[in-house]
Order: sequence, then structure tokens, then C-alpha cells
Amino acid sequence: MNTAGHSEATAHRGLELTPFRGLRYDPDRVGSLASVTSPPYDVVVRPDGLHHLQSADPYNIVRLILPQAGTPSAGTEQAAGTLRRWLDEGVLTADPEPGLYVYEQRGGDGMLQRGVIGALRVSDPADGVVLPHEDVMPPVVAERAALMRATRANLEPLLLTYRGDGAAAEVVERTAARPPLLATTTEDGFHHRLWSVTDPEDVTRVQSDLAGRQALIADGHHRWATYRRLRAEHPSPSPWDYGLVLLVDTARYPLRVRAIHRLLHGLPVADALTAVRGLFRIRRLDVPLPEALDALADASCEGNAFLLAGDGAFHLLDRPDPDLLSRTVPADRPAAWRSLDATVLHATLLEHVWGIPEDSPAHIAYIHDTAATVEKAERDGSTAVLLHPVREEVVRDLARQGVTMPRKSTSFGPKPASGLVLRALEI
Repeated sequence: MNTAGHSEATAHRGLELTPFRGLRYDPDRVGSLASVTSPPYDVVVRPDGLHHLQSADPYNIVRLILPQAGTPSAGTEQAAGTLRRWLDEGVLTADPEPGLYVYEQRGGDGMLQRGVIGALRVSDPADGVVLPHEDVMPPVVAERAALMRATRANLEPLLLTYRGDGAAAEVVERTAARPPLLATTTEDGFHHRLWSVTDPEDVTRVQSDLAGRQALIADGHHRWATYRRLRAEHPSPSPWDYGLVLLVDTARYPLRVRAIHRLLHGLPVADALTAVRGLFRIRRLDVPLPEALDALADASCEGNAFLLAGDGAFHLLDRPDPDLLSRTVPADRPAAWRSLDATVLHATLLEHVWGIPEDSPAHIAYIHDTAATVEKAERDGSTAVLLHPVREEVVRDLARQGVTMPRKSTSFGPKPASGLVLRALEI
């Protein structure tokens, strides 16, 4: 692995965003723009969801970000071949000139989010430019790296946040007043619009503003770790020095923070409750899901709390035994980290009480959708563990201290739709 030539990256102490020639679907070659989009790869976790996307359009982006073949290596080669074919057929075409892209998402409930998409110089956590807040799973990074090597493309943008309210935000707002390059509404009710920013003065305004900023990874820790791995494999300067991101200024557009839930394969709820009895207070809740989540939120205000589901009811765990926590939660981290629900879940419940390896897909799945987690647990006879979300300020404070949270601790959103703009490294 060659790391020579990367000292230039550490010399940049702010965000360095560069224009690129975006790859976009030719709307005349696909059923609709909405039918070729997908949620990010790690949100498409249910086989029925994958099948639905594949059936929506033969050119749906999920065929690139989640290729289905007999083996992982066959899948990456399949994705690379599919991308080459779509380029040759003109299904995907490169914009005529490099640019940044303003991206807008608007929800049916009035939620509005805007940000700027570009190729961001890859940096290490020690540089203090892009702050991770979660650990990653090496097998996932290896799988994403293999896919990017094979396709030589960034297939979907990461979601990063910063706080600025400066010149970049002004360019975003002014650009959003123009007619967009594309507009579509996906089946989840979100309206998406995309604009290009090619004017040199506007590009410079954005770049100059971001040059003094620091960003937090909101969604895409594994892909950012993949960018870092691939950058280290290629001597600079190279296209691998940059990775595709969406930067959202949360001073103008605060993100929503949701929890990511756990599905424990092969662990019936009855067995999970038996193992935890005497270590947590347990209360059975025979109520609908919204009321159970309200009870979880109330309990979380007083300390660590979790909802177990999968047997037709909800079971609220709270008030953990202090001696149990002192024995199982590492003491060499800040108090804010030690008190996280995700910390207690992984260090105490998964490792010591239930004996479940957190990085084994055969034992545990990470699911964003609350109802889907419960439904799958009930269908499979497994245990769903539902968590209450962490506040954004806690996430940012820990990241600034260089402290990473347990993997899959948070879900920031709304996440950018995959398939609206891609980055090919050789175009």
C-alpha cells in the first residue's frame, strides 16, 4: 500500500471541494428519474426492498451499489460491467463541463434540506477536517473498496454537515432560485431537485468559504473509510485523492437524527429477557408502536433504556444495575460516551449478557426503519432492539474530542437519494 505523496492532503486544514463532471441518467433512456433512484446502499437491507428497486426499472442504481451475484467478487465485476454498458449505451452521460451541484430535498411535511455536492479532498481524522463519530466494520469497508476499485467510480455521495451560514450558503440559495437540471418525486414522497454550479466566481465563493470549515460525517462512515483506503493505494496526485460528498450547512438546514435499530438473529425475545432479568428493570407494554416509542423516549430521559420486540409485545428495559455497568463499560472514555445507549447496548448487553458478536451478519443486522425491524423480528422469531436517537450536539462534541461512538449509533437524515449524480474517476 503506497502512502507516498499524501502529505499535501494534511496541509489543507479546511474542506477542499472541487468541481467534477457529473454522470447523470439520460431521462429519455429510463422510465423516470424516480424509478432509477435508490436509498443509500446500507439502507436497502430487506430482500423485498432490493427486489422492488430492481423491478422498478432495469437501470435502477441499486444494480450498481448492491450488485447481486453468486460471490462478492462476481458482484463487483458485474457492477463494473453494468456501469460500462450503461455508459456505452448512453444511459448515463457525463455533463459537458465540471461543476459543483446544488441538491434539494423537500418532504411532504414541509421539511426542506439543501446542500452542495462535490469532490472533497480525502483527509485523515487526525487532520481535524472531516470528523467521524462512529466506528466502522472492516469487512464492509473491504466490500465497498472492492466495488469502487472495480467500477472506478463514486456511485453515491456521503452526507457531511458543517456550520457556516456564509458565502457557500448564499450561492446555494441563489442557485436554487433558477430552473433545475432535474426534478423528480420518489415514492417516499420526497421531492428532489438538482442544479449545476459552473460559474467560476460562484465556485470560488463556495470553495473559499468551505476552506475554513470542519465537517462531521452524518452518513457514510464506511464509504469515507473506503475513500481513505483507496487514496492510500494510489500515489498522489490522483482522482482517488477526492471522494463524492454532499455538504449540508446545518446552521440553515438542521438534520434530523434517528436511531439505527438492531435485529438479533436466532435470539428469541423470551431468551433475551431471561438473560437480562435482574440486570435491568423490565416492563411489558401491550401498546401500539408509537406509544411504545413514547415510553422509550420518556425512560431515556432518566438513563439508558431499550425496547425489545418480536413476540407481539414490547418490553421496556431501563434502570440498569450500576455494578453491571461499572464492570462492562470501558472506563477510559468520556462520561458522555460511557452513558450512550449504544455503548451500553454493545459493551453490556451484546458482549456480556447475550454473547452476540457485533460484526457478524449471521448474528446481528442494523436496520434504520423501526416498523421493519419489528416486523422482521416477529416473522423470524428474533429479537428487535429499538433505541432512542442521540442528540446532534452530543455527536458533534464527541467527534471534536476524537471519540468515536459505537458503530451504527445514529441515522442522520434525510439522506441523499442515490442515482441523481455519480462521479466517474476517469471522466
